[in-house]
Amino acid sequence: MRIWARLIYDNHILKDTVIEDYGEDTRTHKIFNVVDKICSEFDLSRPIWLDATVEDFKRHSKCRFGKDNFIDSIDFDYMEFQVLEED
Repeated sequence: MRIWARLIYDNHILKDTVIEDYGEDTRTHKIFNVVDKICSEFDLSRPIWLDATVEDFKRHSKCRFGKDNFIDSIDFDYMEFQVLEED
């Protein structure tokens, strides 16, 4: 699995990265592992998966985490995840 993550502010990409996880875990575990790696790389706290976020990810393999998804304040508009490749 490869996921592209990016931080967006004012319709511009501030940071982006692609993280891969081709382990033997389930899809859900891989996603959570990748989210942890991305948050570590971006120096962010882990976002909260709201019901709407989960549904977007299930439907489109893409989701956005805005200010409502973070306990801490953020200095960007949202963080977006998109699955590029699944194994």
